[in-house]
Amino acid sequence: MAIPRIRGLLSKLYVQVLIGIVAGVLLGHYAPDIGQQMKPLGDIFIKLIKMLLAPIIFASVVVGIARMNNVQQAGRVGAKAFIYFEIASTLALGIGMLVVNVFQPGVGMNIDPAKLDASAITSYTQKAQQHGVLDFIMGIVPNSVVGAFANGDMLPIIFFSILLAVALAKIGPRTAPFVDMLDMFLQGMFGVVRLVMYVAPIGAFGGMAFTIAKYGIGTLSSLGMLILCLYLTSGVFIVVVLGSVMRLCGLSLWQFCRYIKDEILITLGTASTEAVLPQMLVKLERMGCAKPVVGMVLPTGYTFNADGTAIYLTMAALFIAQAMNIHLTFWDQALILGVLLLTSKGSAGVAGAGFVALAATLASMHKIPVAGLVLLLGVDRFLTEVRALTNLIGNGVATIAVAKWEGALDMDRARAVLSGELAAVQHEVAVEDGQHPAAARDTALGQLSH
Repeated sequence: MAIPRIRGLLSKLYVQVLIGIVAGVLLGHYAPDIGQQMKPLGDIFIKLIKMLLAPIIFASVVVGIARMNNVQQAGRVGAKAFIYFEIASTLALGIGMLVVNVFQPGVGMNIDPAKLDASAITSYTQKAQQHGVLDFIMGIVPNSVVGAFANGDMLPIIFFSILLAVALAKIGPRTAPFVDMLDMFLQGMFGVVRLVMYVAPIGAFGGMAFTIAKYGIGTLSSLGMLILCLYLTSGVFIVVVLGSVMRLCGLSLWQFCRYIKDEILITLGTASTEAVLPQMLVKLERMGCAKPVVGMVLPTGYTFNADGTAIYLTMAALFIAQAMNIHLTFWDQALILGVLLLTSKGSAGVAGAGFVALAATLASMHKIPVAGLVLLLGVDRFLTEVRALTNLIGNGVATIAVAKWEGALDMDRARAVLSGELAAVQHEVAVEDGQHPAAARDTALGQLSH
């Protein structure tokens, strides 16, 4: 009896990913030379997912908005999403600033800016020069739609997708065959994602082995206070802020995290939320969020709602100032907060984007030396993991909140799926077998009542 149970457990994706993470940590620690050579495994997995992101985001946004058949409804959903994103980002930035002022993890390091070697961060500072507010706004509009798809530039793709979707919605029913074709294409892309996810444990293994091998577990001790503060702050934000949002929606944050445990572990192993975007689209729709809302809010949230990155940016900026004994007044910190509200937008879900946003923030301030980023290089990967996890959960909760606000969340379905009731699974089977969704839902809910 034990062997079949073990086999059943090992067949679960989250268990396989967890095994890959543990194996990667052990290999990176005890055989660092071999561990560093595992980097291509993680990179290939990320590239496989990124290969699919542009078509999936395009089709999701277009199908979602076009099927609203109401431009005003699309605008209303977008406005609600934007309001939620701004409130959540501001709270994240404020909480990060509060914690770093209370615990002051950088105080006592007494770093001399003149002795820092800024050559290691040249690539980040160069990218930061194109990360100003005007550059961000100009970057939304692509020079070429084809170029945006070829380069995988998410903001221009989302912008073009929204324009096309609104145009299709205004034309009306005549566009239904084209939208249906895009929907079929989207389902095909999700099929490819399911194939790619078979190698997720290998990608998590490679990414973790390289991280531990290159930076070492010992690296954590030198900047342990900052890491501890960031992890605790992110945990508090998830439990208190996001937990409160879920309670207002009438759902459990714990159950939601358990529902997306595969995606959480993959994000932990790869330090990238983009790696699980396709799966998140499917799971949020499956738990009862209306497809138009999911298709519009989740991809947009990846660009405009990076809660974990917001926490990291405030804490990292003030940590560098503390380490260099740079006194910042209340108004200096308020200015940093205002700048971060802009520079934190557009940070992608791939490791390194937050570092570029931080470089852009420091460069615009002219008070904290950009060379201070060198202090974070050794532990940035470990910091990236927790902010990626916070971004993942935050965007999932944002989509649920907007769907609830819009009245586009099937609460009975959501509770059934998140609680893991058998009826929810039977509902899926019934729908796949061709039973009408409403009838299948009624059947499932009837079984729940018994």
